[in-house]
Amino acid sequence: MTAVIWIVLAVLVTFSVGYVGYSRYLTQFVELDAEAETPAHKYEDGQEYVPSKKPVLLGHHFSSIAGGAPIIGPITAGAIWGWVPALLWVAIGNPLMGAVHDFVSLSGSLRHEGKSIGYIIGQYVGEQGKDMLLWFAFLTIILIVAVFALVVGIVFNAFPQVTTASFVYIALAFVFGVYLYQLNGPFIVGTIIFVAGVFAGVWVGIQFPFALFPAGPETTYPEGTIVLADLLGLGDGAWLPGTELLVGLGYANTAAWVPIIMIYGAIASALPVWVLLQPRDYLSSFLLYTGVGGAIIAIIVGTLFATSTEPLVIDPTIGAFEGFWGTEAAGLVPLFPILFLTIACGTISGFHSLVSSGTTAKQLNKETDARLIGYGGMLGEGLLAAVALSTLAVWGFADPAGGIGAALPNFADGGGIILTALFIPEAVGAVFMALVLVSFLLTSMDTAVRLGRYMMEEVVGTPAGRTATGFEDIGGGFRETLGSIGRGRYTNPVVQIIPAYLLVVSGEWVTLWALFGGANQLLAALALLTATVWLANWDESKQLVSTGVPMAIMVVITVLGLAWLAFYENLYQNIALGGAETTEALISSVVQIVLAIVLIGLGLALVKKGYEGIRTARGDRDVAEPEPGDD
Repeated sequence: MTAVIWIVLAVLVTFSVGYVGYSRYLTQFVELDAEAETPAHKYEDGQEYVPSKKPVLLGHHFSSIAGGAPIIGPITAGAIWGWVPALLWVAIGNPLMGAVHDFVSLSGSLRHEGKSIGYIIGQYVGEQGKDMLLWFAFLTIILIVAVFALVVGIVFNAFPQVTTASFVYIALAFVFGVYLYQLNGPFIVGTIIFVAGVFAGVWVGIQFPFALFPAGPETTYPEGTIVLADLLGLGDGAWLPGTELLVGLGYANTAAWVPIIMIYGAIASALPVWVLLQPRDYLSSFLLYTGVGGAIIAIIVGTLFATSTEPLVIDPTIGAFEGFWGTEAAGLVPLFPILFLTIACGTISGFHSLVSSGTTAKQLNKETDARLIGYGGMLGEGLLAAVALSTLAVWGFADPAGGIGAALPNFADGGGIILTALFIPEAVGAVFMALVLVSFLLTSMDTAVRLGRYMMEEVVGTPAGRTATGFEDIGGGFRETLGSIGRGRYTNPVVQIIPAYLLVVSGEWVTLWALFGGANQLLAALALLTATVWLANWDESKQLVSTGVPMAIMVVITVLGLAWLAFYENLYQNIALGGAETTEALISSVVQIVLAIVLIGLGLALVKKGYEGIRTARGDRDVAEPEPGDD
């Protein structure tokens, strides 16, 4: 039987070559200078622009980009098409496409005062292109908030121990922020104390698991779980909005956690970055490093010394290659292009361009830190994808069509088996891996809400280095009121979480989940397009292959994938052949068709504008062009 260690070795080899060689070349190519003033120093305000130590910012960046998708995607794709195609896409695509995407998004933002990719493309193709990209990104963020809040709720329901542990580490993060930035406590001493507290939180969670409502018919809580509804006499929670749509995904307990998690994300996004975002992400990064690094070490140790409770070999239920159309249980979908949309984060993700050019660029202490944080951070997410694929290989996957509800427990349970190689009890290892997953999701979600505000600030117009509460111009006229609400750090999060919550409780998240991969990958293509246009305008001697080729590949993949979803799965299968048997299902199919077509049209329109911008820059040097660093 094939050992799981080959999955780990494959990515370690390709990622090492990419970081040592390709990232060094890219750093010289975009002319990063350790002595240059970064936006964090130029506009330092203690709120958004905050120069950060490299390990702290790496922890924030890695925590923010590594959400649930690099776990769900590889597990689902590996179960449908086999572990080899999934591994190849991660091992090869990440250092050549995804890490390049993150690095150039961060570098480009540095050259444009910490502004987003939307602002950058607006510099070179016009305001219309900028607004199209920013609105596209804002709508994508609403999808992210909806899906990630739901997934956190699912994990909280499956592992009540993780709920308690999560509250412990969030509380510690608040205290650590005060200790580090207000009391100026010693950094290393504080790191040791508070990181130890976070890991102690795992033990606290195991001893005192917590849930809001009694377990649904598909869930069994551990003995001794504290159920809030039982203490307050709130019943089984069937009265909660959306409960009847979450059968199989946690029932009332999940439905109750979703709005709470969204409100937490809104509050966290409005606070200054030093209060919660930076310290929490830094502390949680140790969970993430330990989870990813510990699993990789455990695979190596368990393979060499047979110390795990089960052999670390690929389960017979997981084939190396299940064929172009995948397993019949998943409904027979083509490997190309759907696999490349299923594994989004882990190989390449458009959401990362929003993080790189949104929060991270505003906190970079030195330009040269972008190599480790931008390129290296994406490689770290690729390692997470490899670990997720390894948990699938060890645990097996009985239901390839099970989606989120089937993929998430797989990561924790498979991870628990892997960690036994380091003499960690399987039950403890599973809870720890579930906490690692939740840490990824929480940090990504509230970072997404903050990024949504940045998008609106640039659409409405806010000077660099300034923030607004959202109440300044209320009552001063319709346009002024909308602008104030849109840019406000207290009001804009509400604009995001209300539609996201309605999306979940209406059941439409199921409809839009299939589009999430397409929207995310299309955003990645547009970010690479933005970088290519920037480079073309910077200097005609700059080669455009490193960004242009991945951009072209992602455009083709995305357009074909969305077209398959719209015209084959929905128009042909569901409407023409009558696969949509209810009125709700028919409406859902129509919604998916419309959204897919809109995404395709928007993407192609921006590609056309970008291509014209490149031709202008390279073909007509008499056209006035802004310098990359001037705003």
